[in-house]
Amino acid sequence: MKVKLNIASEQVVSKAEYDQLKADHENLKFQFSELQRMIFGSKSERFISVADGQIDLFTGTALSDQPEADKQEINYTRTVAKKDKKKPVRTVLPSHLVRKEEIIEPEEIEIGSKRIGEQVTEILEYNPANIYVRRIVRPKYAKPNNTGVVIAPMPSLPIPKSNASASMLAHIAVSKFIDHLPFYRLIQIFKRQQLNISASTMGSWFNGLCDLIKPLYDTLEQHVLKDSQYLQADESPIGVQDSHKKGTLHNGYMWLYRNPKNKLVLFVYNQGRGRAAPEKVLENFSGTLQTDGYTVYQILKTQGKIILLGCMAHARRYFEKALANDRARATHVLEQIQKLYAIERKAKEREIDHDTLKRYRGLYALPILNELEVWLNKASFEVLPKSAIGKAIAYMLKLYPNLKRYVENGKYEIDNNNIENAVRPLALGRKNYLFAGSHQAAQRIAMMYSFFASCKANDINPFDWLKDVLQRLPEHKANKLEELLPQNWKPMA
Repeated sequence: MKVKLNIASEQVVSKAEYDQLKADHENLKFQFSELQRMIFGSKSERFISVADGQIDLFTGTALSDQPEADKQEINYTRTVAKKDKKKPVRTVLPSHLVRKEEIIEPEEIEIGSKRIGEQVTEILEYNPANIYVRRIVRPKYAKPNNTGVVIAPMPSLPIPKSNASASMLAHIAVSKFIDHLPFYRLIQIFKRQQLNISASTMGSWFNGLCDLIKPLYDTLEQHVLKDSQYLQADESPIGVQDSHKKGTLHNGYMWLYRNPKNKLVLFVYNQGRGRAAPEKVLENFSGTLQTDGYTVYQILKTQGKIILLGCMAHARRYFEKALANDRARATHVLEQIQKLYAIERKAKEREIDHDTLKRYRGLYALPILNELEVWLNKASFEVLPKSAIGKAIAYMLKLYPNLKRYVENGKYEIDNNNIENAVRPLALGRKNYLFAGSHQAAQRIAMMYSFFASCKANDINPFDWLKDVLQRLPEHKANKLEELLPQNWKPMA
């Protein structure tokens, strides 16, 4: 079959060539729309269904699809009293904040006046961080009869022969890895408080902190993998200065592993994105590994048996991007995924156990998944493979057995969003400090992100945790380091 194109030369092409040109055109349109979205559009992936009704959990249908009762128009008049506008009410300030009371008496109080009450106004005040010097004075005493000198032992310090306390080191680490302040900005903040710290001194302090906490990081790695049959994994790039090529950045990778059971997160730096990095960490792991569709996870060679579990959020993302290409098909899939997430939200609200959740999913989620799989197989023959909707359907079909597997066990999560939340501070940090100074520095960064992500997952104040741990580590028994991990940590009385 020949197709005549309506161009000046009226060139005649074959049907295959025409289909190819059409596919290329659709692909270019999609790339252009993605570029516009990156520059001008919203980054939100939220999908709002065209249907106004909510999803009925038990029927799996939109409430707006239910038959409507007969409508009858009624006209009436009602008198509405004018309402007074409510005055804005100030938010009650937290009770744990220190109150400094200031009493303002009237200038003239007549003799015989009696105090009948008071009017209290609370205003938030702020003092910059209070930096002070801790002077440790240890008196020396000469023993009787010149038998020697006695002096109290020096308290253990996080970094020997350093004048940085645990609180100062914790503040520096939290400022950089949670508040995303590069060291040079922190130095400028200290200067405004008349404290001059050189970049080399701050770097030396941070390196000493990492050396002290390294054994605890090794313990954390053991507990992420210990007795775990379900892990989540992801990876994210990080620029690293390459000492072999001056003026260039090496594209390294942070590999993340999350244990949903104890809510510990492990960051491990590797120079590449090949399978050698996860194979080293997961060498003895046996169980379920939840990942996105990156092919490396599908070809891992480890001693244990690994079953892959897919991430519904990643699959959903492709269809959200395909809305501009084929709104009808993309919307249909997004609505089905929306129903699956509605089931998860309802189960979470009811706080049901894993066994009940498994049965719940079998009753309500599995039929949706089966029906969607049939629809995807049929639609795959109706779309152009290189179009945005074609790629979305192909991606989801390829991983469908893995995506569907979450219904088999109540402890499985529907997606990898929790581990993606753990990697967000790294993404924000990259925008501020841009790159790591060396491969060794990148691994130290991985160490700090591991601890702080684990603190966040276990609802622990990172500064309080790190300050306490740095004070205790020099004297803490090596065989009891797990006591200091965020999920086990209890501050000293």
